[in-house]
Amino acid sequence: MNLRPGLRWLDALGPQKIRPGLARTRVLLAQLGTPQASFRTLLIGGTNGKGSTAAGAAAILQAAGLRVGLTTSPHLVRVNERVRLAGRDVSDAQLDSALSLVAAVSGEGALRPTYFEALVVAACELFRRARVEVGVVEVGIGGRLDATNVLDPEVSVVTNVEADHLETLGPTLTDVAREKAGIFRRGQPALTAAAGEALDVLCSEAGRIGARLIEVPPSPAWDDVSPLPGAHQRANLALAVAAARAFAPLDEAVVRRGIAAIRWPGRLQTVPRPGHRPLLVDGAHNPAGAAAVAAHLDAAGLSGRVDLVFGVLGDKAAEEMFAPLSARARRVVLVAPSSPRAIPPDALAGRLGRPEIPRAASLAEALAALEEAGGDAPILVAGSLVLAGEALALAESRVP
Repeated sequence: MNLRPGLRWLDALGPQKIRPGLARTRVLLAQLGTPQASFRTLLIGGTNGKGSTAAGAAAILQAAGLRVGLTTSPHLVRVNERVRLAGRDVSDAQLDSALSLVAAVSGEGALRPTYFEALVVAACELFRRARVEVGVVEVGIGGRLDATNVLDPEVSVVTNVEADHLETLGPTLTDVAREKAGIFRRGQPALTAAAGEALDVLCSEAGRIGARLIEVPPSPAWDDVSPLPGAHQRANLALAVAAARAFAPLDEAVVRRGIAAIRWPGRLQTVPRPGHRPLLVDGAHNPAGAAAVAAHLDAAGLSGRVDLVFGVLGDKAAEEMFAPLSARARRVVLVAPSSPRAIPPDALAGRLGRPEIPRAASLAEALAALEEAGGDAPILVAGSLVLAGEALALAESRVP
């Protein structure tokens, strides 16, 4: 157990239900002397791809010589992943120091933040200490009432809008789009790769707010240097480039150098395991994400060759996520991600109407079973970012 007081306090906040609202975060930042005023902000929301876009924009701006901070969520293996300074995860000591300060000003009453809010405030403090010039900030959920929306972005991005988190943002796609458009600012550019009904709503909201909505089409221009697999990343990279160019004049050489330096694990990441089949790890935690993985499997010639370890959280559209992935897998094993919100494997098999599918008590057990079954293609681990993090942690510990 980590004995550092700030990190221990963060852990004690525990997994909580979403508590939409900006008041706690605003007051906590004010108590710290408004650290968010010390840097320019790029705020990135959307259903899928917002983390990839944020990581891309941060890498490009850093390649341009700017001091860049990046804050994202959730983390996959270690909480330190949520805050990067100059391309490096913050240290335990740095994160603990900032969290200890947040704990001191919050107390145990009405200002006690959620886990996510505490990290947003700590990230702003860490950006100030590092003299960050541009803070690239990923929205948690939605936008309008997300803790990150206390910031004053010079540029806002909504990557796309899909039917996810409907219990909080819905019930309709129109509702979700309106919530995400809540990060737009009057007189400032708002970038998007959304299409269809969602784009119509974003256009309407941008007009109402007074933001300048700019549609950014996907581009294959950086396929040869991008470390992010999948055709869906073309939209994310185009948004990252457009957003970065709003902060600094960038020539193409800088853009390409930045894209080549992107580090964003758990998204179609191939994880070698010497002596064992590699893993192909992707969060794929909603239907659009699963469809993107399926398209990659088809394009890479892996359809019908991979085996699948699948696990989901209870608030997800499990059936819609499972269908495209299982259709491309030789074998499937169901597991429960290590989360109190996970669907137990037996219940998941019933929900999918597939009682015959093998289940495993853990990811390690599922991988061992598929290893024994043999094959020459990767084992796909998908359905949850929690499960993706488990896969990366297992690989790091060299568990077969």
